[in-house]
Amino acid sequence: MAGEWKNLGSNAKRRSRSSKAGLKFSVARISRFLKVGKYVKRVGAGAPVFLAAVLEYLAVEVLELAGVAARNDKKTRITPRHIQLAIRFDKELYQFLRDVTIPNCGVIPKIHKILLPNNKSNTSKAVVAAQEEED
Repeated sequence: MAGEWKNLGSNAKRRSRSSKAGLKFSVARISRFLKVGKYVKRVGAGAPVFLAAVLEYLAVEVLELAGVAARNDKKTRITPRHIQLAIRFDKELYQFLRDVTIPNCGVIPKIHKILLPNNKSNTSKAVVAAQEEED
């Protein structure tokens, strides 16, 4: 117990908080942003680690789905359009990012049923009633 807290000197291997947590996102940078942003007076040791883990998970999830969208489009580079498609077709990501506008990505393709060619299954009651009145 006594030697546990001794100074390891210059030979000790330094590890970042990101590597200790097994993350790619910088815990020190997020900690700095939390402190400089004046969100609270004091920032705990675990808060930036947890926030870095959550941000890394969200980034990986979006990039994975965008990569699938790019592969379906037979492209090797992810564009804003692929990110838009990934977010809008995933139920949970869409709920989280529904108010976000992504520039240069277009809209999600959707054709209203009333605009489709007339079929028995697609016709609405109003269209059927209008056709009966003409006869």
